[in-house]
Amino acid sequence: MDENKVRSRLELRPVEMGHLDQFNELLRYVFQVTNQEIRRSGYKEGELLRSKRPVLRESEVIGWFDGDKLVSSVSIYPRQANIHGRIYEMAGLTGVGTYPEYANLGLMSDLIKTALIKMRESGQWISYLYPYSIPYYRKKGWEIITEMISYTVKDTQLPKHVDAPGFVERLPVDDSDVISVYDKFSRKNHGAMIRSPIAWEEYWRWENEEERTAAVYYNVLEEPAGLLFYWVADDIFHIKEMVYLNQEARYGLWNFISAHFSMVNEVRGNIYKNEPIAFLLEDSMIPETIEPYYMARIVDVRAFLENYPFDGTTSPFHFIVEDPIAEWNSGIFSVSWDENGKIKISNEPAGKPVQLNIQTLTALLMSYRNPYYFNEIERLETDAETLKVLDRIIPDRRPYFSDYF
Repeated sequence: MDENKVRSRLELRPVEMGHLDQFNELLRYVFQVTNQEIRRSGYKEGELLRSKRPVLRESEVIGWFDGDKLVSSVSIYPRQANIHGRIYEMAGLTGVGTYPEYANLGLMSDLIKTALIKMRESGQWISYLYPYSIPYYRKKGWEIITEMISYTVKDTQLPKHVDAPGFVERLPVDDSDVISVYDKFSRKNHGAMIRSPIAWEEYWRWENEEERTAAVYYNVLEEPAGLLFYWVADDIFHIKEMVYLNQEARYGLWNFISAHFSMVNEVRGNIYKNEPIAFLLEDSMIPETIEPYYMARIVDVRAFLENYPFDGTTSPFHFIVEDPIAEWNSGIFSVSWDENGKIKISNEPAGKPVQLNIQTLTALLMSYRNPYYFNEIERLETDAETLKVLDRIIPDRRPYFSDYF
């Protein structure tokens, strides 16, 4: 195949509703979604395709076309994320795929660059994605910001009952109190996504109907304060996600789980934050496995910094950033504050330099690790005093992210 000839006949343009069948076929091929998996998730013939219509309608999808045939695409989901208590417009990058016969033509690189330009134009200063290849996306400027910790607790290791004045009620997963608890949780937990109705649909897309049960903890004022998504099968209590607004709710939910002692042999669950559960258990000798989960990328450094909630102020310093894709992010970004504490970003150097790439800057400001760690592994270069300053003014709260798109 003459690659130059093939490339010359391709056209980059929006993917629209009339391309829904082709869009679905491309994604199913690339991600190897089988009919059996679709049926297992509870979808009837044609139902999954119909369910994707609002997603395609809400998202901005761009693709390469060979004539009328869609051969490569990326999707930009407009979302919102909590960044240290401030709500940012976030671009979820998903639906990334190319048919193998069109590989090695640079199509995806062009799509990602175009997507970043569109994100910037839309005021989406940060992008999240689930990586099929961490090395590939690191080359494109994304970096790991969250992990998923999987754990197993034997029935004999379940926490003893702790007095909690409230009560737990089992509810449908779309109950208003279920939605309310998660919304409050996401607005007080750094990194979390604010879920719209379509985001909730995506959250449950690949879960079997039998695996959708919610338990909500209510305090003495009958206010919802904790949430558990779970199912029980084959003598195992499976926790899809547990969130709580205070420790009372955590105790109440674990009391509910422990009440299943006679029904299950073990509890299996996931945590979407780098905080192992073992320390919170009386018997901490449990297996926990950790793996990278989501990656993020700052789309526009200047705009992201102008909105970033630093913990306090300090004397000026400047970042020297390298970005392999978005040239507007490569250069100097000085950080200072005026007499009213309002942040100012300039392209003129001021104070001591902090040299790093866009991946490290993202992970640093998302508090995936602290500045000393990045300096130690030679991903961040600055002097000892500025390192202390960064450690003081960057909020020390690990990101939480439990969604999938």
